Amino acid sequence: MVIKRWHWALPTAPLVLVLLAATGCVGTPDAPAEPTGASSTTVAPSRSEARSVARVCAKPAAGPAKAPAGAVTVDPSVTGDLAAKTKSSPPNTTFWLRPGTHRLESDRYAQIIPKKGNSYLGAPGAVLDGRKTNQYAFGGTARDVTIRYLTVQRFVAPHDEGVVNHDSADGWVIEHATIQRNSGAGLMAGARQQVRASCLRANGQYGMNAYKAGGLIKDLVIEGNEIVGNNTGDWERRRSGCGCTGGVKFWAVNGADIRGNWVHDNRGPGLWADTNNNDFLIEGNVLEANDGAALMYETSYNAVIRKNLIRRNNWVEGRRYAERGDSFPFATLYLSESGGEPRVPARTDKIDIYRNVLENNWSGITLWENADRFCNSPANTSSGDCTLLMRDTDRCARPAIAKAPLYADCRWKTQRVDIHANRFVLDKSVVKCTVKCDRMAVLSNYGTYPDWSPYKGERVAEAITLKQHNRWHGNVYRGPWQFVAHDPSRVLDFGQWQGTPYQQDADSTLDAGAGA
Repeated sequence: MVIKRWHWALPTAPLVLVLLAATGCVGTPDAPAEPTGASSTTVAPSRSEARSVARVCAKPAAGPAKAPAGAVTVDPSVTGDLAAKTKSSPPNTTFWLRPGTHRLESDRYAQIIPKKGNSYLGAPGAVLDGRKTNQYAFGGTARDVTIRYLTVQRFVAPHDEGVVNHDSADGWVIEHATIQRNSGAGLMAGARQQVRASCLRANGQYGMNAYKAGGLIKDLVIEGNEIVGNNTGDWERRRSGCGCTGGVKFWAVNGADIRGNWVHDNRGPGLWADTNNNDFLIEGNVLEANDGAALMYETSYNAVIRKNLIRRNNWVEGRRYAERGDSFPFATLYLSESGGEPRVPARTDKIDIYRNVLENNWSGITLWENADRFCNSPANTSSGDCTLLMRDTDRCARPAIAKAPLYADCRWKTQRVDIHANRFVLDKSVVKCTVKCDRMAVLSNYGTYPDWSPYKGERVAEAITLKQHNRWHGNVYRGPWQFVAHDPSRVLDFGQWQGTPYQQDADSTLDAGAGA
């Protein structure tokens, strides 16, 4: 969905364990949200450790050189052989694609329609090529399909659609795959989908679009992948404000583990969770050199964000808005109308951000809540969606919305965000900036719209800043950081940020001259 940041008056197992160990982040989905002890020591991946995560695209794992016992062999010299043999074989069949370039029939809708439990294994050098003719590679609704060791490239899916698992079927496993140079999204996602040790590279819109039409995606795993150079179509410029780009986009995902990935050099944000996502674990990733934010978490709930190395993000988009004179604190970790909610079941009841290293990004963390954006408001860019606490959009109307419980439950609220034990490093000579790249922020706008809104004036700005349990503490700052509270005009130094009434960053330290 379109994200309105400022609306002032009117977006195989052993290998995986190696990758996670390399980042220093071997963990389980039900690991405790709190680190043991009260230390501010960070355990994010180091530069040398990050390189070990980064080798997926440069050195993809090779598939089996011979057909496994019982597998159906697919011949690259026969156009459409894979689709035809899939159609004529029963469910739970394994297909082995010989080395070479495999093609579908020239009809743009020609595609492989797997049956339940099918497996597709690529031999070394096996490529499925859409020749910029076919729209989709793998589609249909069959569950529990596996794709391994296969390169899928040059398909031309339409905007917002995907090439692999086009119909968002459940239970798919994609491992050691290279999905590259396609239009639209490299792949879609269904419930219980696992994407591991794969290269999602240079796709036209997204590396992956985790969206299921008319359904909820549960228990998604994205682990040990390289997600690089996506949104080659530069869709935000082609459709201004579309909110439709990035390395991976998530929509209404309930339960996601995103671990040990290298997400870098994407045009737009690296990871973007947009509209009623919940229960995310974002752990042990390297997020770097994305044009926009490393991570955007929008109108969503309950997440653990820990032990990530986040560096050199948002240089393009942050600089663009600063040069236009925009005073909004565009940040590299951006939470918009998102917070912890105990009434929505998850592994945590807050957004817990800890033991991350943020180094030389364009600004740090911004917590934002648009006073005019709520369920049933014309300013809600997630049009037609309501909060997870209030499914009936029509109930969010006057006069009932002005009173409990609707006053609270019709809003996506940035609340219960706990930011602690992180390290923030800024050297402006590296970022090549003089102003507006040095901010940490918690703020809202002055509510004005619509005319029946009960959130007019400074009510939301006061709430997000002082009343919704958003807290920084126990962090380390190196460099000339500034802090924004309540609204963009209120820029504070460290002492003011720590003092009354904000009382942020207790037990934190700042060394303004030590950013290098």
